[in-house]
Amino acid sequence: MTHISATPKKNLVLVSGRAHPALAEAVAEELGTELVPADAKTFANGEIYARYGDSVRGSDVFVIQAHSDPINEWVMEQLIMVDALKRASAKRITVVAPFYPYARQDKKGRGREPISARLMADLFKAAGADRIMSVDLHAAQIQGFFDGPVDHLFAMPVLLKHFQEKLDPETLTVVSPDMGRVRVADIWSDKLGAPLAIIHKRRDPAVHNDVSVHEIVGEVEGRVCLLVDDMIDTGRTIVKAAEALKNSGATGVIVAATHAVFSDPASTVLQSDFIDEVVVTDTLPLPAAKHWDRLTVLPIAPLLARAIREVFEDGSVTSMFDGAA
Repeated sequence: MTHISATPKKNLVLVSGRAHPALAEAVAEELGTELVPADAKTFANGEIYARYGDSVRGSDVFVIQAHSDPINEWVMEQLIMVDALKRASAKRITVVAPFYPYARQDKKGRGREPISARLMADLFKAAGADRIMSVDLHAAQIQGFFDGPVDHLFAMPVLLKHFQEKLDPETLTVVSPDMGRVRVADIWSDKLGAPLAIIHKRRDPAVHNDVSVHEIVGEVEGRVCLLVDDMIDTGRTIVKAAEALKNSGATGVIVAATHAVFSDPASTVLQSDFIDEVVVTDTLPLPAAKHWDRLTVLPIAPLLARAIREVFEDGSVTSMFDGAA
């Protein structure tokens, strides 16, 4: 009787959408590999097409895509790329979406609203994704929207290293821009050995991107304030928070955020006199026109590469964050 035996051989494949190729190339370089070529194009009528230049049969594939403007096109492209991989017999498909699309629509605030973050998870699943990897989800509950493993990465170690080298905890106060960020800001406060303050703000649910800042809970007078948030969109909210801090006697305000969405006119608004520095990561592409001298962009590729390696080698992603993940 003849037996057919196969030696199991794992093959890691990285592919990238067209939204942020520089990030994907940086991840590939960190992993010591190359991106598998993908022929992605948009037809005259707006339809998207994708085909891979090499075989991906039996491979562990990671599909990297940034979800910047035009976000709907990049979501659709990633879905089509996943579908192509499924039909090309990839063994496991991981959607790498550093900035999770539609993350702010994670619950129903009013009647007759969608939960679009859940819809995104359903679409990725339907396309053929086995796993999702993302950085600093707007709400941790989004992990429960996907019926499969979700690797929730934290940019905090990347940002923390930057601030530990340049800020004095003796004169520093970590500030949460709203009640929803208190838990994260509390961890920052603990890691930096600095006290915590909270800005209580009220948002009109009917008016998007508009906030009225109210009282500050905590000591900020005569201190450098580090405002920590997951994303900056138009920048108006964070500038109002910075203004409130300066008006309360803060000597400096530094803003730290993972995702630089920077919808217009953010790059202009953030150059406000109330903000001394803005520090973000490159989870989203940021054209040169949106840079200014008080903006620092830190690379997220080393974090993504390490997480991809842990997943590929069946290691522990949680261990990357001292069990905080």
